[in-house]
Amino acid sequence: MIKRLSVRNYAIIEELEINFPGGLTIITGETGAGKSILLGALGLIMGERADSKSLYNEAEKCVIEGIFDVSPYDLKDFFEENDIDFEKECVVRRELTPAGKSRAFVNDTPVTLDVLRQLTGALVDLHLQFDTLDIHNVSFQFRMVDALAGNKQLLNEYQAAYRIFTQNKKKLAQMREQSARTAQDLEFLNFQISEFEKAELKEGEQERLEAERDSLTHAEEIKRTLSAAFHHLTDGEMPLTGQLNDLLRNVGEVKKFHPTIPELYRRLESLSVELDDLAGEFERVAESTEANPERLMEVEQRLDVIYRLQSKHRVGSVKELLDIEAVMQTKLDEIGDLSGEIEKLEIEILGQEKQLKELASKLSERRKKTAPGFTKKILELLAQLSMPHTRFEVDFKEAANLMLTGTDDVNFLFAANPGSRMQLIKDVASGGELSRLTLVTKSLVASAIPLPTLIFDEIDAGVSGDVSLKMGNILRQLSNHHQVVVITHSPQVSAKADAHYFVYKKVDGNSTETKVKLLTPDERVRSIAVMLSQNPPSEAALTNARELMGV
Repeated sequence: MIKRLSVRNYAIIEELEINFPGGLTIITGETGAGKSILLGALGLIMGERADSKSLYNEAEKCVIEGIFDVSPYDLKDFFEENDIDFEKECVVRRELTPAGKSRAFVNDTPVTLDVLRQLTGALVDLHLQFDTLDIHNVSFQFRMVDALAGNKQLLNEYQAAYRIFTQNKKKLAQMREQSARTAQDLEFLNFQISEFEKAELKEGEQERLEAERDSLTHAEEIKRTLSAAFHHLTDGEMPLTGQLNDLLRNVGEVKKFHPTIPELYRRLESLSVELDDLAGEFERVAESTEANPERLMEVEQRLDVIYRLQSKHRVGSVKELLDIEAVMQTKLDEIGDLSGEIEKLEIEILGQEKQLKELASKLSERRKKTAPGFTKKILELLAQLSMPHTRFEVDFKEAANLMLTGTDDVNFLFAANPGSRMQLIKDVASGGELSRLTLVTKSLVASAIPLPTLIFDEIDAGVSGDVSLKMGNILRQLSNHHQVVVITHSPQVSAKADAHYFVYKKVDGNSTETKVKLLTPDERVRSIAVMLSQNPPSEAALTNARELMGV
């Protein structure tokens, strides 16, 4: 509940403070006195957009501060998740500088507007006459029906199971996707490894084949050149080997006549032996070299296989290709088969789905059992509020899939006049009708749902007399379970207050300022009497006011 609201330097408020007790707080005042400004200030600490034009004194910053008792709302986890110190008495502050900068704080910890909205949304239910009401919201309609059906424990059990179910379905989808990717990877790896296996690569093979290819390509040239070399060395008119033998013989005849000639002779002798051996090698290679087109084709085809794999994998040697093949084989060995895990999880999900459908069926049965009594009470209360021809229905339809709330699609249908077609509340109800319907429904579930502080702005607009009196009684009953704040022009509603604030304007020279006063019992009598008649009020109006207040 909200305990205190303080406003400084906002709109036409220089500074004011309002203390809110539990129960029913009424705020009244003349039109234009500033009641809506109070709601604007409250809206700022609820995260609404700030505007520097709203400053009372443009040279100073605006500060709106609300103090809340958060002990009934189980918000410790929220505070921990957002790194905010938890205190049962929570201070929410919004500051707006003359430069237009806005800052928000919870217990002196800076927070984002999103965090601010989440927190204050749990603390304050602000109902403006022409706003979209939460009664439009299907989730709130579910909350009301489930609260009256006593579904809290069963719904918690269902939703805990549903969250596990949805997590497992998400996990299953991921596993299936991973399995599909694995199958694609497996197929691709097998294809690539198959290419390597067919190639039967051997280290050093490329160099050997390239050398053989060169020999076969130039076989004729090799044979012709080496044969000619052999001929020049051994045959012809003046073969080199013959000339060398003659030279060797001549040097041998004079080697004993000079000390250095024997060494020269040995060197010449070695050269002769080497030349004879060289001639023999030329002859052997020439005779063994033959053109072989078929073998050349085989070698080139084999090299094409190697070159294609090297180009595909962007490497330059067979060794690198063999390394890639080994890595691929390792990856292939590491790929696991998820089919067993997928099958196990599918069976688990089927069991969870069966359990959820059973729980959802129980939820639906209890909701449908509660709906007629809920509908009957709503119609009775609306009739008291001058809506005797209203028709209201809780419409149930079975959803195709399991949802967080079960298998029910629930909608509140409404028709204000006889013969009108039943439609969704948001499509047909007027502002005044919505106001009364909201009040009625919330009063019925007040003891079953931990509603936040309820703030109603002119919920009694367009009604008067006996209807206003009955509306005041409903607000009074609602305030027995929740803190309720009502801005009103109705004397009948005002008479039910636990605390009555009066908003007025104070004019001082060229300045105008909004002030708020907590009325004493006698001041309340006079204020209500003015609402009933005129200012100053008649004695009859004063008597009537006392009668309304029961004093």
